[in-house]
Formats: sequence, C-alpha cells, structure tokens
Amino acid sequence: MDLTRLTTEQRNPATAEIDRLSALEIVTLINREDMAVPAAIAPCLPVIAALVEATVARLQRGGRLVYIGAGTSGRLGVLDASECPPTYGVDTGLVVGLMAGGDHALRNSIEGVEDDEAQGAADVQAIGLSAADVLVGVAASGRTPYTLAALRYARSVGAAVGCIVNSPGSPMAEAADYPIVVVTGPEVVTGSTRMKAGTAQKLVLNMLSTATMIRLGKVYGNLMVDVQPSNHKLVQRARNIVAAATAASAEEAAAALERYGSTKAAILGLLTGLDAPRVRELLTRHAGRLRDAIDEFENA
Repeated sequence: MDLTRLTTEQRNPATAEIDRLSALEIVTLINREDMAVPAAIAPCLPVIAALVEATVARLQRGGRLVYIGAGTSGRLGVLDASECPPTYGVDTGLVVGLMAGGDHALRNSIEGVEDDEAQGAADVQAIGLSAADVLVGVAASGRTPYTLAALRYARSVGAAVGCIVNSPGSPMAEAADYPIVVVTGPEVVTGSTRMKAGTAQKLVLNMLSTATMIRLGKVYGNLMVDVQPSNHKLVQRARNIVAAATAASAEEAAAALERYGSTKAAILGLLTGLDAPRVRELLTRHAGRLRDAIDEFENA
C-alpha cells in the first residue's frame, strides 16, 4: 500500500510547525481543523440517507446492521452498536460491532490483525451474515485488508454493503453499494486518523443508527420513548420523557410507568386513557410506532 497517495497520510501545511506552539495555540489549531469535518460530511448526506432507508427495510424484515473495522474505526463501530440497546430498547443482536482482533483489541493495540483478510471474511461468516443483513465497513484509508475482505464476503452472500471511508478512490468504496466517502484531508498530526477522520466516522455512525431508529419508530417527537430504565439515571429519564410527552406531573409519570410497564406504553396510556391490555394491543398493531397508535386513537 502506497500511503503517500492517501489524503489522510499527507502533511498538513497549516500544522507544519505545531510543535513550536503553546498549549492554547495547539488546541486552537486542532479546533479550527475539526470545524471542517461537518462540512466534509455534507456532500455525503444523500448516500447516508439511502443507506438508512436500506437498513430500515432490512431490519423490518428481520435483518441486522453490522459494523466492522480495525483500530479506531472498529472501536467506533462497536461503540455505536453498544449504545443502541439502552437508548432504543432493541435486542443486543440487532446492531452488531465487529473489529479486527476481537474484544481484546478494544483496549489493546494488536499489530497485524488489520492485514488478515481471511479473518475478516471469517468473522462475518461466524455471525451468519446473510442477504437479510447490512454490513458497514469503516476505515480511514478505505483499504484495510481485514475490512475489505469482510465487505467482499458480504457482497457474495447478497447483504447490503456500505462503507465509511476518508480517502477517495478506495477499494472499499468500490466494493460498497452505499459508499460514504468523507474527505477530511490531512490530519493535524500526519497520519493520526483517530482525529478528523475518526471524528467524521463517529458523526456518520451517529447519523446512521439514530436516523434508522427514528425511522423504525423508536423516537416520538425527539424523545427516546424506548429507553430502557436500567439504572437510576435512566429511570428518571423515563419519568421525564413521559411527563414531557403528556404534560403529566412527575408523580403521575412515575405511576403510569409502574402501571403500563414501559415508557412508550405509559405515554399512550396517559394520552388515551386506555387500560394496559388495550395499550399493548394498539402498539402491537402499529409495530410499536407511538405516533401512529396515537393517530389511530384520535381519528377513531
């Protein structure tokens, strides 16, 4: 691999003498470079949206969203996947994060695993990746052998294939049905793609999972109505969500959660006055889409 051809590996003239600067000057310069990241994502929004719609369609038919990558890219995918169950109440197997080197590599740098093509294909094969699923490869260079092999395997079994890369003209973009190419340019520290490239990847991953969950009905207004109240903070958040959605008091919200058993059901119950069985029936009829359930009740 000729790294000199990659924009993420080129020297940034704006930071050529950053080692001469004060701490304040350094962080100011980093901040200035980071400001360019959202603008670099903007041209990619149509393909990001297309990947969201493809993902929603596959998940509605029983498929999964799977992220795969190495190093920082892999860790960001695992992070995004791990946040979906508590935030949106989805099963832990719905959004999956895989990375070169496995779970041990989350905390430890393991040299050489990103070059293992056979393992990339084996890891997605091991989770039974199929035509029902969506695989999104993440890599700043767009050339990581482990990740590229996984994408090619995904194509061979008919899965939808997306990628998030930061270098134009990459093999991963060529292998993807939905190539998200965010050209973030040279890094503040040459080749340190955990910086602007990593920031861009995190922002795009946020968009993919969040927009997908919204389209699946996991959000009402801008409230995470499928939040799982699994600790004291989330119990309070659930109460606050119920109160915000219904104008109920804190006490009424807490009582409704106890009565109906979930944030979404508590909101529907308070807004409609229906008992718990009828609330569950209405939500089931609309595949958990709270707004649709409310609309049916109001238009009945």
